[in-house]
Amino acid sequence: MSTSSSSARRVGRVGSVALAVGVLMAGCTIATDDGPETPVVSETSSAPVPPASAPTSDSGVWTTAPPVEALPADDLATEFGALESTVGGPIGLALVPVGGGPSTVLGTWTSGVAWSTVKVPLAVAALRRGGDAALADATAAIESSDNAAAEALWGSLGDSAAAGASVESVLRQGGDAATAVQRERIRPEFSAFGQTEWSTQDQATFAAGLSCIPDAAPVVEMMNTVVPEHQWGLAKLSDAAYKGGWGPSLQGGYDVRQVGIVTTVAGRVGVAIAAQPNSGEFADGTAMLDAVGGWLESHSAQLPAGHCV
Repeated sequence: MSTSSSSARRVGRVGSVALAVGVLMAGCTIATDDGPETPVVSETSSAPVPPASAPTSDSGVWTTAPPVEALPADDLATEFGALESTVGGPIGLALVPVGGGPSTVLGTWTSGVAWSTVKVPLAVAALRRGGDAALADATAAIESSDNAAAEALWGSLGDSAAAGASVESVLRQGGDAATAVQRERIRPEFSAFGQTEWSTQDQATFAAGLSCIPDAAPVVEMMNTVVPEHQWGLAKLSDAAYKGGWGPSLQGGYDVRQVGIVTTVAGRVGVAIAAQPNSGEFADGTAMLDAVGGWLESHSAQLPAGHCV
């Protein structure tokens, strides 16, 4: 998607909540802090059903869109495997329809370090505390991936135990019942929370639930307006909100990933994508995610999608 079209993307707005913070503040310094494991193979499995206690929508009701003519999971796996064989390293994709339903997990990259994608639930948690500083820091953390702003958000939530619990609470509300937020700085040069292990399936589940949490709407809106230099991967789709994350693995090569919400003709779908370039180069990782984004765009009418109303 071109830079000029990025401002037209608007996903998951919730009326007055989004309008209340419609004038977003400019992002601060662009950071490059932003993992890998190459487990299993292509698979499909059932996504966790959003917990009964989770805020879902203004009416509190989850619903799935009428069935669309989706490709069978085996066909998707075959096609995605063919794509993976051409891109120069392991890639991964997970899809979960908004409103719940079966998840689709494709590719050989299925779990790794969250890097800056974890700034999404962090921003939601911090904005619940309120204040102009939180809004400015959330905007910088999401739109420009500013690390100092993200650290300020983390600090606003209390000590590391309290901050981790607050972010995990947002994850649970989004339907991710498994991910544990890293509270300790296990790699001194990087944030604690950025080293959270987050699978593509759990991340896509959270993304699907995110658009059904009313007070998360401002953060989703920020995901619509990331800076041009971060518009890769899911930016290839005509209607997507997303946040990227990237950084060097323990082996030294860059891993690159994104979490997002994609709107299709049938509804919305939570998406997580990731790449681990054989070259170890960040630019190659973003190019691989561009290929995944292009593949998703070509299949957009066949993705499993739903609604929360």
